[in-house]
Amino acid sequence: MSQPQPGILADVPAAARYLVCSLKPGAAPAATLERLVEIADGHSVVVGLGRPLLQAVGADIPGLEDFPAYSEPGAEVPATPQALWCWLRGDDRGELVHTTRTLRAALAEAFQVEQVIDAFRFRSGRDLTGYEDGTENPVGNDAVAAAIVAGAGPGLDGSSFVAVQQWVHDLGAFQAKSPVDRDHAIGRRIADNEEIDDAPGSAHVKRTAQEDFEPEAFVVRRSMPWADAQSEGLVFTAFGHSVVAFNALLQRMVGLDDGVVDALFGFTRPVTGAYYWCPPMQDGRLDLSALPD
Repeated sequence: MSQPQPGILADVPAAARYLVCSLKPGAAPAATLERLVEIADGHSVVVGLGRPLLQAVGADIPGLEDFPAYSEPGAEVPATPQALWCWLRGDDRGELVHTTRTLRAALAEAFQVEQVIDAFRFRSGRDLTGYEDGTENPVGNDAVAAAIVAGAGPGLDGSSFVAVQQWVHDLGAFQAKSPVDRDHAIGRRIADNEEIDDAPGSAHVKRTAQEDFEPEAFVVRRSMPWADAQSEGLVFTAFGHSVVAFNALLQRMVGLDDGVVDALFGFTRPVTGAYYWCPPMQDGRLDLSALPD
């Protein structure tokens, strides 16, 4: 029986690394994917396949769409589709470096590593702004229902779709706000993480209240802060049994529903955006049976 990649539903790790890969021109990726199956255990290495790769192998995964790009007043959202996404998870950054080397060697024939992002857990699950991330995440069976495909048939059941965006924060601009304005931008008090009833309509919590959508737009967030020598921010990662919920959340954030733009755009911006299909596991290995032979 197919199961989801276990890292999807596990807590975020202490350390992580994201590899984003393009497909080399003229490459035949089938043999390379077989090597990936030998390495990826779904827990220490979670794998997502993008449309460029799926199209190259002639696969049609129902429900996988192009990531939407928006250019609205005060809210720019790019779409940056890629072929392959790997989320390396662990407690030791050195081990992640060695896993990266193993993956690079295994993928080199067909894939080019375009981006490597190092991420980490901050204060037991907070964004670098200091606010708790993913407060309203579903848990238990609700998380499985929100994140994992069911009833779609062999090769698809147990899979998931993931939305991935790298956000770059302007922490100076955020810290320049008064404590009240910071709380109102997020929609929660940093002191106790309680939702603020009279926060403005642009507050992030109000824009993305998952239960307010029809149908409800629950996703399982596994976002992690990142930083390098020049900048820092959040790798937003949201798993769903389809991309419908995330599409609805993003449309509301950029103001397409009512013209109100999420206050997040006042101090942070996404620089990437892509959807990937995360295949299920079968007998401890990635199940790629949904792909053509």
